[in-house]
Amino acid sequence: MNYYRNQAKRYWLTFNRYNQGMIALALHRTGDKVTPPAIVKSLKEFSFRDPEMGMYWKADGSGMYWYQAPIETQALLIEVFDEIADDAESVEEMKIWLLKQKQTQDWKTTKATAEACYALLLQGTDFLSQSKLATITVGGKQLDPLKDPKIKAEAGTGYFKTSWSGEAIQPEMGNVTVKNNNAVVAWGAMYWQYFEQLDKITFAANKAKITKQLYLQQNSANGPVLVAIQPGQKLQPGDLVKVRIIIETDRDMEYVHLKDMRASGFEPINVLSQYKYQNGLGYYETTRDAATNFFFDWLPKGKYVFEYPLRATHKGEFSNGITTLQCMYAPEFTSHSEGIRVRIGG
Repeated sequence: MNYYRNQAKRYWLTFNRYNQGMIALALHRTGDKVTPPAIVKSLKEFSFRDPEMGMYWKADGSGMYWYQAPIETQALLIEVFDEIADDAESVEEMKIWLLKQKQTQDWKTTKATAEACYALLLQGTDFLSQSKLATITVGGKQLDPLKDPKIKAEAGTGYFKTSWSGEAIQPEMGNVTVKNNNAVVAWGAMYWQYFEQLDKITFAANKAKITKQLYLQQNSANGPVLVAIQPGQKLQPGDLVKVRIIIETDRDMEYVHLKDMRASGFEPINVLSQYKYQNGLGYYETTRDAATNFFFDWLPKGKYVFEYPLRATHKGEFSNGITTLQCMYAPEFTSHSEGIRVRIGG
């Protein structure tokens, strides 16, 4: 036992973060006062901090081994910082990241869920003792779930929702303030639904951004080249058009739906529904009459660019619609591109 303890003290830097956390706890619980604080210091130096996402680490690679699980790793490191460093601030920020992972994706396994619940409930602030409702003011008027019979807060979570019809909406309702009356993280979402001509819709983004650009594919001496189609530019029937979609997301998401509307003057070249892989992104593509749909099981944090072809077939002026991206696991994470018009022939 002493041999392996000495080996752990000597070679802990060669292990990944999950194993470093286990080594720190094992050495701390067997009386080592030097190595565990050094491991915590190293972990803190390699960590990232974000006002919304909390404290976290860059992924230690992907794999199926038990020590490559991100949720279990975060849960274990929460225990490390709480037991060894007694760092309450870091523990609370690490718990935020753990909760944020559940917001846009699942916790994968029952083991990961158990570890996450253990870390959230037994370390740091007691989440279950924080039961005060958030103070939300819309247009100078406070929402009161306790007095308003139309708003009913859910027991335990404090979740509630309300809505206003078109006649009740006033310009000052765009001013919204939220005060969290608890010591633990809370979140919510507000939606604005309205009717507008598709080509007049402007770009809107949440934590995921999406932009779309149409390109005319032309042949040259050096092979095919893409030329961006400018507003008002006239295309001709038979032209090959490439749709380029750029997705940016600041967090990992699961079960994402991308719907790209298509002008009636265009016909898709990809008509078979199938799973595809392009530029590091795997997705299932299916073509419908008015739009092409893309379904992503897994959309990691980052920026992605992918394309698909269309053929101009009919003369006229058409609305090309918008492209909408939405996380089906957390529908509040949605965004859409601006609406554009295209001219073919004439």
